[in-house]
Amino acid sequence: MSYLVLARKWRPRSFAELVGQEHVVKPLVNALDHNRLHHAFLFTGTRGVGKTTIARILAKSLNCETGVSSKPCGTCAACVEVDEGRFVDLIEVDAASRTKVDDTRELLDNVQYAPTRGRYKVYLIDEVHMLSGHSFNALLKTLEEPPPHVKFLLATTDPQKLPVTVLSRCLQFNLKRLSAELIAGQLQKILDAEGISYDAASTRLLAHAADGSMRDGLSLLDQAIAYGGGKVAEGEVRVMLGTIDQDAVDRLLRGLAAGDARALLATVADVVEHGADCAGLLEELLRALHRIALAQADAALAGEADDARLSAHAQALAPEDVQLFYQIGLIGRRDLAFAPDPRVGVEMTLLRMLAFRPVEGGALGAQPVPPASRVAEPAPVQATAAPRPAPLAVAEPGVAAASADNWSEILGSLKFGGLVRELALHTTLEARNGSSFNLILDEACAQLLSKEREAELKKALEVRFGGPLRLSIRLGKPTAETPAKERARVQDERQQAAVQSIQSDPNVRALQETFNARVNPGSIRPKT
Repeated sequence: MSYLVLARKWRPRSFAELVGQEHVVKPLVNALDHNRLHHAFLFTGTRGVGKTTIARILAKSLNCETGVSSKPCGTCAACVEVDEGRFVDLIEVDAASRTKVDDTRELLDNVQYAPTRGRYKVYLIDEVHMLSGHSFNALLKTLEEPPPHVKFLLATTDPQKLPVTVLSRCLQFNLKRLSAELIAGQLQKILDAEGISYDAASTRLLAHAADGSMRDGLSLLDQAIAYGGGKVAEGEVRVMLGTIDQDAVDRLLRGLAAGDARALLATVADVVEHGADCAGLLEELLRALHRIALAQADAALAGEADDARLSAHAQALAPEDVQLFYQIGLIGRRDLAFAPDPRVGVEMTLLRMLAFRPVEGGALGAQPVPPASRVAEPAPVQATAAPRPAPLAVAEPGVAAASADNWSEILGSLKFGGLVRELALHTTLEARNGSSFNLILDEACAQLLSKEREAELKKALEVRFGGPLRLSIRLGKPTAETPAKERARVQDERQQAAVQSIQSDPNVRALQETFNARVNPGSIRPKT
């Protein structure tokens, strides 16, 4: 007996065997069980998601000798013939090869005749969008009012090309792309049934390469079995698909965490030496960064088997660094076609990630503190120029005193980001008593306050002052200017100064008078 490919051997023969597409199966099952059957169904979706399969199961349900049911017996002559593709009353038409109006008219001439064997004569028209405009016109009247013994099942990957008049005459079901988890689970089920050894990582690779198509996944599985000589292993699947080894991605992530440019370039050189695709390396890095970001937000979201490896990277990389690396990588992937060659483009993207990585211990946030701000002035100058008790600001970090005047400086030395940073920037120091800090949070920013963020801020202060402390945050109106308002004020002052400087510039005024021009204030930026 000749070999039957897995995609045909494991094609579902009942609604219960379908993987995914519950949103399509449920209304069809209910319609069959309650005998509320429309005369025309349109199934849309990408390749290999089950359009033709569902249409054949529906045709079998309509013509099963035991009666119309959502659970055809599968053993009667009609069911067996439908499964084998030789049921005389199931007319399958490939619209891509029968686009002419004469072909459609010839097909419709037989609609009036009763079914030969079955209960219904079912027309299954695949890739229906390929029909010509005249063919659709010839089909319209029959599609609207077909004989009671006729059902139309239409399938297409491009419903946008169908006339609205056709769409309005059909019940439309849009089949979704299948998730990698569903495809991997089905592949493992088939491998278990076939008695073929495999590892879970290999099925995940195949499921990812299938790109939402179960048929593509089964075809790749057939290829992987042949490539591996009767077994499916991760390493061989990677070679077959031309994907990047996970070890190379791990080395890149460790190099980014350590700021090691030499390690990054060495990894790229190693990947190129083994004949792998540089663009693929960048894509795998982006996928890894995505999974790391999910793990940092919530470990349950990652959904990967390599939890230990993912957790290690999530601990080594700061969330803001992960977001920065992902965005730089995304832009680098987009611009890869403009690089002298892919290797140069990938190397420059990785070096750009290191170059734009925030310097540890710097000021809060990515934007630099303006020179005009007193926060940026050296502490010794403050101590000699101001009558305030500034000498406390130059004490050793472990025992530094805190006051409303140096609260911005304290925040500038703390290591945190995100919403915790925003919380701190909108507070002022009300009082400090020994190891206790009392802060006032602006009432307008009450949504920033949570136990988790307060705990992270407390932890950062304890690291800064070298010991345990108590932190209390209450809502109210700050008695002093918050760091956030201070930054906004300084930025506004610098912007106003920049506008005045441009407006008073004699060259600018000469251009305005000569060309009757005006300055767009929105285009003026202060010098950095």
